[in-house]
Amino acid sequence: MLYRRFGRTDLRMPIFSCGGMRFIHSWNNEFPLDEIPPESNANVEATVRRALELGINHFETSRGYGTSEKQLGLVLPKLPRDKIIVQTKVIPSADPDEFLAQCRDSIDRLHLDHVDLLAIHGLNNHEMLWWSICRGGCLAAARKLVDEGRARHIGFSTHGSPDVIQAAIDHDGDGGFDYMNLHWYYIRPQNATVIQAAAEADMGVFIISPSDKGGMLYSPPQKMRELCRPLDPLVFNCLYCLANPNVHTISIGAAKPSDFDLQLTTIPLLDRADELLTPIVERLQAAMVEALGRDVAERYAEGLPNWDVTPGCMNIQSILWLRGLALAYDMREFAENRYGLLGNGAHWFPGMNAAQIDDLDLNKALEKSPFKKQIPDWLRETHEMLYKGPQKLLSQSE
Repeated sequence: MLYRRFGRTDLRMPIFSCGGMRFIHSWNNEFPLDEIPPESNANVEATVRRALELGINHFETSRGYGTSEKQLGLVLPKLPRDKIIVQTKVIPSADPDEFLAQCRDSIDRLHLDHVDLLAIHGLNNHEMLWWSICRGGCLAAARKLVDEGRARHIGFSTHGSPDVIQAAIDHDGDGGFDYMNLHWYYIRPQNATVIQAAAEADMGVFIISPSDKGGMLYSPPQKMRELCRPLDPLVFNCLYCLANPNVHTISIGAAKPSDFDLQLTTIPLLDRADELLTPIVERLQAAMVEALGRDVAERYAEGLPNWDVTPGCMNIQSILWLRGLALAYDMREFAENRYGLLGNGAHWFPGMNAAQIDDLDLNKALEKSPFKKQIPDWLRETHEMLYKGPQKLLSQSE
């Protein structure tokens, strides 16, 4: 395993982390521990111990990951505490006392006297950011846990837009944030600027879910396999992320012990990252240009308003992004899944789909786009191509 300094935390972080979202028994975090089948707990322990064998000593979970904290709480106390790095995450609240109580309860569920990393989970919009950074807010509450010795470093996780993330990076009240968890992959490059800003602020950078949110690359379409040869598409994405020296670790959301194996084949390739990545990126870019045309491929998002100021709250940027992935890379399953979340994904994937396109006047919203005449037809095409019914977030599955 390779390790990188996790920003100003000075933690020696493995470049792969063990994410605790997918080995859970239930998405209901009140599910009784004594009713969880023994085989589920045995799988969690086997997965954790396999991670340690591989040198992955960072375990990341959340209060929102159902029974994950409780099940990890059966395993982590058995491990040498000074050899593991443990992170949990708690969603912010308008009531910082409620947030603080939930943080304490989460740490107790892990059966640890402290966590190394505590993240405010889901700074996805300016309201949630304000709950966190306002005077006496959730960040100040989290710092109380540092003073008490129950947490060592405070960060945030986000599915939000770059302006929200940049505001969180820039905030220096109550000690600011020490690290961040966010999305950034080949297919979703928008956060490159905030990763650079985090490096300048000496913050740790953790990339969320490159296998799933990076394109459901555990089951890639054949076209992606061809475009990414000689690498598996998942290995390509891992290598792409880790080739950025400002990225310190990326998550493996393992459901079972063997789920680490493919991603870890990335490690011996890091010394050849430029050589391996360059021709693959060129093929991916060429495929997008062939599918959309160069001008559209490079400028489709130019001049588009945010979803919250668009008629019908339509998330035009995300819709056109998914259209491009489906047409260029045959990433239909991923695009259908994400498209179906529009209208159902709350602040995790906000905005509406294009179902109401013929009832809305988009002229003003599109006036700054170089493709204002074509976009309505693209939106209709995308809805017909991708809409297979509403989808649920994993946390809504029970």
